Amino acid sequence: MTAEQLISFARGAPSLDIVDVEGLSAAAVRAFAADPAGITAYGNSYGYAPLRKWIAEKHRVNADRVLITNGSLQADAFLFDYLVKPGDHVVVEKPTYDRTLLNLRQLGAVVHQVTLRPNGIDTAELRALLESGVRPKLAHIIPNYQNPAGVTLSLEKRQALLALAKEFDFTIFEDDPYVDIRFRGEPLPSMLSMDDAGKVVHASSFTKTVCPGVRVGYLIGPTGLIDDIAKRATNLYISAGQVAQAIVHQFCASGDIDRSIATVRTALAERATLLAESLRRRIPGVSFNEPDGGYF
Repeated sequence: MTAEQLISFARGAPSLDIVDVEGLSAAAVRAFAADPAGITAYGNSYGYAPLRKWIAEKHRVNADRVLITNGSLQADAFLFDYLVKPGDHVVVEKPTYDRTLLNLRQLGAVVHQVTLRPNGIDTAELRALLESGVRPKLAHIIPNYQNPAGVTLSLEKRQALLALAKEFDFTIFEDDPYVDIRFRGEPLPSMLSMDDAGKVVHASSFTKTVCPGVRVGYLIGPTGLIDDIAKRATNLYISAGQVAQAIVHQFCASGDIDRSIATVRTALAERATLLAESLRRRIPGVSFNEPDGGYF
């Protein structure tokens, strides 16, 4: 077998056949027609205003709580850099996304890995850690179709995490790029939508539902936090990528995003089922999590 024949499962990215190239091309034409002066000029570090408004409406928050980023990984990096100082304690899932660990360790964080169960992070283990005296600045959680374990955080555990965040005064970072890629079952409410104490910062991305090349993600948090991060972003890159964000806005506002999500869901569900069946047939007795959605 040659390198060209190998299929890598390491990266969660849609193949070209499930990217709506025609729809994106049309969205680009509409973006330049609708706002040529706006999208060809410098913007601000909060992101393209019409897309911020669309994201805010999707999540039922005010637009001033939204910061658009260069993919969700930049959202992660911004939040970590803002909240975490050398020696600060941070909770992550075990296992978790490798770049999360890399970023936190580069910042000098003390990382506590808490076991993942089939229904998400072990909240009893987390409580025991907190009761031992550990006081984390934040807990990084991938609630839906977790990377790399594929598990989903149950409603009961979402409620338990929110209660722990209140009791022990830490931020929940809800890192949720896979939420729309649901193969089966009913959607669960985000912790952002359940939060009544300002303990949740939420991140997501259009990488998995539109395409990685647009590099558009976002962060939703308290306005003070968003304003502070936006100031740092201004010093870093002046303004966000107006053209890419305007294209994504047109793609979303037209409803093309819904068709794209349906295409990705259907294709990945079929591929996940095929892979699971092949593993069971080729490796009898193998044990693995069969996800209800996502890329992993």
